[in-house]
Amino acid sequence: MMDLHFSNAQRAEVLTQALPYIQQYNGKVVVVKYGGNAMINEQLKEQVMEDLVLLHLVGVKVVLVHGGGPEINELMNKLGKQPEFVDGLRVTDRETVDIVQMVLAGKVNKTLVNLLEMKGGNAMGISGMDGHLIEATFKDERLGYVGRITNINIKPVTDLLDRGYIPVISTVGCDDKGNAFNINGDTAAAYIAGALGAERLIMMTDIAGVLRDKDDPTTLIPDITVDEAKGLYDEGVISGGMIPKVNCCIEAIERGVQNVIIMDGRIPHSILMEILTDEGAGTMVMKERKE
Repeated sequence: MMDLHFSNAQRAEVLTQALPYIQQYNGKVVVVKYGGNAMINEQLKEQVMEDLVLLHLVGVKVVLVHGGGPEINELMNKLGKQPEFVDGLRVTDRETVDIVQMVLAGKVNKTLVNLLEMKGGNAMGISGMDGHLIEATFKDERLGYVGRITNINIKPVTDLLDRGYIPVISTVGCDDKGNAFNINGDTAAAYIAGALGAERLIMMTDIAGVLRDKDDPTTLIPDITVDEAKGLYDEGVISGGMIPKVNCCIEAIERGVQNVIIMDGRIPHSILMEILTDEGAGTMVMKERKE
């Protein structure tokens, strides 16, 4: 690792360059979807939390929505239960939904809250069951307790933002019969960002963004409109696991989010690069190009 020494004058210069971006985002809502494979490295996880606390302290209303697939698999393996998937979605019987609830609403959620607090932020963890934030119903009987979102009650989140907290949301849904549902984290983030009228939704993944050639990171497409994205599906450029990700970006924009970024969560401080510099990171999906 190179040892970089900045003079105080250089540090001051960097901060003043960030000023217009800080002004642009002050008081605006930014939703960050963080989960799965982007969460595995502990050092990176701490850097992501530092980025969120910094944004929080300069007046950005930060909301963190998280998943935790690898941790769910880990606990299932310990309990001798084999994870099973249909079309990329986890088959969730009653026992599995209990495990999902334990891991997401318990261990993962409170670990992230604790990290944010240690970095100097005020964080409060809630699940989609709290205040009936994420209401859902059965998505497909073959999948068991996998939920399709029917409604978002956003008040618990806005109440926390108004009181100066970073809400940390685990994507477990519920219905009025007492059922709990495993909800896809990207979809939940899109719906929550839409309900908040967020300025930006940041989807952190373990790839650079949308690549014209999936094996070549230098072919990153920096920005696409919703219409262009639909064309890239037809060309086969957006394929495999990127299809549901981009679908969620389009869903968020159709629900009122200004723009959505798919970015590589493995790059240190990629969130700060995206929001506080003109360089940006990843692929931005937007409604249409501004002339």
